[in-house]
Amino acid sequence: MVTLDSSIADIYASPVGHDVLTMACHHAQIPTWILQTPLMKVLKIKSLSRFTKDLDENFYQTLIQLINAEQDTPPSIDGEIKHTWWKEAVFYQIYPRTFMDSNDDGIGDLQGIIDRLDYLKDLGVDALWLSPIYDSPLDDNGYDIRDYYKIHHDLGTMDDFKRLLQEVHKRDMKLIMDLVVNHTSDEHRWFQEALKDPNSPYRNYYFLYPQDNNIPPNNWESFFSGGAWNKYEEEKLWGLHLFSKKQMDLNWDNPDLRKDIIQMINDYLDLGVDGFRMDVINLISKTAGLPDGNVKLGKMMGYCGIEHYFYGPHLHEYLHEIHEKAFKPHNAFSVGEVPGLSMALSQMVTNDEREELDMAFSFDLLESPGHTRYEDYRYDLNAYRDQIHEWMTHYGNHCWMALFYNNHDNPRMVSKVDHTHQYDKQIETLLAIMQMTLKGTPFIFQGDEMGLTNYNFTSINQIHDIEGVNLYHELIKTMSEEEAFKIIKAGTRDHTRMMLPWNKASKETMGSLYQDAHVSMIKIYKVLIHLRKTHQALIYGDYHCLSSKHNTYIYERATENETCIIECNLSNTVLKAHNYPDMHRVFPSRVENSRLLGPYEARIYIKDTSNASH
Repeated sequence: MVTLDSSIADIYASPVGHDVLTMACHHAQIPTWILQTPLMKVLKIKSLSRFTKDLDENFYQTLIQLINAEQDTPPSIDGEIKHTWWKEAVFYQIYPRTFMDSNDDGIGDLQGIIDRLDYLKDLGVDALWLSPIYDSPLDDNGYDIRDYYKIHHDLGTMDDFKRLLQEVHKRDMKLIMDLVVNHTSDEHRWFQEALKDPNSPYRNYYFLYPQDNNIPPNNWESFFSGGAWNKYEEEKLWGLHLFSKKQMDLNWDNPDLRKDIIQMINDYLDLGVDGFRMDVINLISKTAGLPDGNVKLGKMMGYCGIEHYFYGPHLHEYLHEIHEKAFKPHNAFSVGEVPGLSMALSQMVTNDEREELDMAFSFDLLESPGHTRYEDYRYDLNAYRDQIHEWMTHYGNHCWMALFYNNHDNPRMVSKVDHTHQYDKQIETLLAIMQMTLKGTPFIFQGDEMGLTNYNFTSINQIHDIEGVNLYHELIKTMSEEEAFKIIKAGTRDHTRMMLPWNKASKETMGSLYQDAHVSMIKIYKVLIHLRKTHQALIYGDYHCLSSKHNTYIYERATENETCIIECNLSNTVLKAHNYPDMHRVFPSRVENSRLLGPYEARIYIKDTSNASH
């Protein structure tokens, strides 16, 4: 148990302490190795409190309580890797509303996805992940579900979905859906009945509290700006929403709610769905009574109150229940979106033996330390190297990493690395090489393979992302509209939610040069995916970092029969290349100068150490 007499090293050794301190270091741009220095090994928490006058005893007691809530320790990182299809697969995320428009109504649809399945198969994709396609009022682009059993009419019908599933399987591919069960739309039948009838069995499906006065039940903040409570005057109730005002949090402590959710999951798995990506799934367990958040801890972690739900008291229990009653009987795959969980806590929910999640999306690597998505800054690939090396080295063989740079919630990485666009193709190729050769499963986001970059928004009126719109209205209270829009433009989720350039109108806006560039990138992705599939060392091989000098990242993936070396230039300057006389360069097939690495250039070398020749 951690107490005020414990050291900083003691905190860092615990899963919760490890991730909270990692988060704090990143926020303050302090390297995490400082936490393991001789001074930190002996510096006690009560001594530290003397030097941090702005952090009172209540802060430290809250932190200690949070740390001690998890008594288990991270699992061993050693042992044999369990071989599974999803570790060997290449996933492709589809944002259905902007993937492919089959009827020229300006909205992507299920038929459009069916029309492009051969393209995805040819690319080398093994599994598709669909962002939500369910019936929804679209307050948060489908992540506010009104009916789990209906398909949104813009996208098609349930028959269209069944046909899509059939066509995916016909091509020997798999399909996973988005599972949004931390919250529903306020237009969901459950919430509507809960709101109007105090005796409804659905009243306890949500967090609906009596409205005794004008003060919300607690001081929690919403991820989408402002407080986390809606006031329902007519019903004299407060309702909890961690996200938009129309996304009402579900009460997972209610066994009837869990039963209904698990039944819904099983219904889709029975239909043939191969698994689910589970939206903000680590938020489903909240501290009983929903106590106030510690304001100072909230500032450190990003949101007031987050310590009461980012790693809640029954999280493991509920994840295991879903696994046991739905995923395990169907041999289905699960990957959880886990905001706030870094490496140690991700280990706690994805370890093979715990039977909770198969994989987790951690957002640690999507921003350079000390920066947030809503900042116009240059992403440091040296920082990426240092962080990914930590995961490669310490995540272990009983956990498996999801490798991604982009998704529907983040601007495109290539535009963060270089704002000039001078080296877009080189950066895109470099990122693709690392994604296909590091230890983990690659998740391509639609358009990555085309070399798409951020969209040049010129007005807040072009932004539909509710998170960005809400933040903009908060910002203009204290700054000019121009300054606020610059912040929103840097981080809006709409950058990756633009229609792909399949249709005539989209192609015309790209121009011929850009079209040639994206065809070229598609070819590069095909080659890299093929390399990953034909060399086991790039999937199950051991990882070793050979060089991490400034602007350099050289690492090895090796099995008994094969060794691969990947050499990367992380900068826009020319570097001296290493010579590997006993290895064969497999990518790129041609280089301008074998002795020099051009800006953002990367190369892959392979040596067959078995008796068989290539």
